[in-house]
Amino acid sequence: MSSKPEQETQQNNGAVLPIVPGDCHSSQERGHLVEPSDFLGTDGDGVEVVVLESRANAKGVREEDALLENGSQSNESDDTSTDRGPEPASPLKETSFSIGLQVLFPFLLAGFGTVAAGMVLDVVQHWDVFKYVTEVFILVPALLGLKGNLEMTLASRLSTAANIGQMDTPKELWRMITGNMALIQVQATVVGFLASIAAVIFGWIPDGHFSIDHAVLLCASSVATAFIASLVLGMIMIGVIIGSRKMGINPDNVATPIAASLGDLITLALLSGISWGLYKELESKAYVNPLVCAFFIALLPIWVIIAKRNAATREVLYSGWEPVIIAMAISSVGGLILDRTVSDPNFAGMAVFTPVINGVGGNLVAVQASRISTYLHMSGMPGDSPETAPRKCPSPCSTFFSSDVNSRSARVLFLLVVPGHLVFLYTISSMQGGHTTLTLIFIVFYMTAALLQVLILLYIADWMVHWMWGRDLDPDNFSIPYLTALGDLIGTGLLALSFHILWLIGDRDSDVGD
Repeated sequence: MSSKPEQETQQNNGAVLPIVPGDCHSSQERGHLVEPSDFLGTDGDGVEVVVLESRANAKGVREEDALLENGSQSNESDDTSTDRGPEPASPLKETSFSIGLQVLFPFLLAGFGTVAAGMVLDVVQHWDVFKYVTEVFILVPALLGLKGNLEMTLASRLSTAANIGQMDTPKELWRMITGNMALIQVQATVVGFLASIAAVIFGWIPDGHFSIDHAVLLCASSVATAFIASLVLGMIMIGVIIGSRKMGINPDNVATPIAASLGDLITLALLSGISWGLYKELESKAYVNPLVCAFFIALLPIWVIIAKRNAATREVLYSGWEPVIIAMAISSVGGLILDRTVSDPNFAGMAVFTPVINGVGGNLVAVQASRISTYLHMSGMPGDSPETAPRKCPSPCSTFFSSDVNSRSARVLFLLVVPGHLVFLYTISSMQGGHTTLTLIFIVFYMTAALLQVLILLYIADWMVHWMWGRDLDPDNFSIPYLTALGDLIGTGLLALSFHILWLIGDRDSDVGD
């Protein structure tokens, strides 16, 4: 007889627990990998089996350490051993109040950024470059949408990496920074170039007029704006996420709104300034526009090489093009609507409100998509967790009125729409922006459009993120571009419809059409 107690042992994250004989099947059913260290004892009948826990997903986080609600998975593991290594703190143990408190400040900051962008657009729409090269208006939603295509996707990807412990060491942090910065420069250059082509096509089809000089101007302006804006915003995003983790704040709640707070303003200011400067050079130095375009495109191989060498971004470099390109096309349709309405006297004042309604809707749905994606990542890998099986057609009740943490955050985000927009409308009115007086009927129509936009987006996000997860796609890389682009299209369309109805019913007190 062996001197050791004649019983099996189980190693569970550093804790040794007894296993009664015959419990092998139940252990395997719980996902354990059994590796015997010594099948036979010294006297032939003592057996010691070491059972290793194998519940960590590919992101390197233990499932039981990713509790997303207080007590919701508390029976998953009772291990209280202090022998564990450092692990990322659970980021989503949140109440509705804590979610709202963390989201409120960046949401307001992002909203004021969109207000500033709207004020800028209200001014620059009268510049010569916007008057004589009207296709620039088509670029506005497409390039402003880059914050959803690239920066918000970057923020969501890095927030997930930070929450599951992939940015805890300086080496991991530097690897994530270099790879992701190179990746978004590749994507920004390509998407900027394609956006200019879409603007040329959408501008040429209705009018049948094509100018090679204007086409090159659009290409140079779009590529330069996308590259510089993505570089600046990407660096800001990295700083925000690192700072959030150090302060104990969930990056999912703050990163994407802050990306949008400066994104619209910086991008629109760059687009206006660069296009105006290049337009001035058309007459005397026509070669400047093609040189600018060629310079940024020539940098592409450098960024591609850096992104390919990084395992964290290599897959996205190959497979992440579909969402950003389709999202750019969707945003360009919204830009076509803006191009056709902004010069119509019946839609006077619409330019100042377009970035606001689109920005607010995109910011809120990006927060929700980022949170759901992190929730899913903490329970496994895309497509392999039965607990997070995609809902083919979620009901509005399950999206907005259930007790889970994602439904709770959807309610909080939806409730922010009315007070947020009231603050932004008052700010625009006090700064005498646009050509519209804020009457009661105008506010009612505007709020109806804003609420309907966010309601649709949050519902689509609930379905889309889970659907992509079930299709083995990472929602961090695929969902936000589609959602923010849909936000641009839905927001611009509903806003144009509201202005049209106001004109039809003769809301002359709001000066619409004057």
